[in-house]
Amino acid sequence: MEDRPPQESELVVRAKRGELDAYEDIVRMHQTIAFRTAWVITRSAADAEEAAQDAFMKAHAALPRFRDGAPFRPWLLAIVANEARNRVRSAGRRTGLALRVAEERRPDDAVPSPEAALLDSERREQLLGAIERLPDAAREAIACRYLLELSEEETAAALDCPRWTVKSRVSRALERLRSELGEVEA
Repeated sequence: MEDRPPQESELVVRAKRGELDAYEDIVRMHQTIAFRTAWVITRSAADAEEAAQDAFMKAHAALPRFRDGAPFRPWLLAIVANEARNRVRSAGRRTGLALRVAEERRPDDAVPSPEAALLDSERREQLLGAIERLPDAAREAIACRYLLELSEEETAAALDCPRWTVKSRVSRALERLRSELGEVEA
């Protein structure tokens, strides 16, 4: 039992006591999802990286105010999302979202035929184009839930809105995507 990695809650307690190595472990644990969350909002790798870094610094400074026993990840993602939104607002940019959905293949998956790969690629491009045309709030909700695979609670925290708003945005966005892509709900 001695060799098990420390749980997030243990790391938070240690970080609140001022142990920098514990906070570094927390950063490593959440840096990918923090970057992805910021990227969904900023649509820029450079801005997302800076927003995530700034958010980690602000979260560290705010650790004394973090409620003991509360889940850390939603709290952190709310800070990340706020930092990312601040970057977008201050820059005044409106660039298109170029979401890339990485194909997830297990090592034992068979390689698709060239025809199947082309169809998959075309379908993915259609889907990404349809997602890009969604209003910002709907696009962010879809990206958090399905591309970043955040829970409803984490999405609500990241987007700074109630959970029922996330459900509503996702539902309407999925309906619009189905309609645009010509799919009929079974």
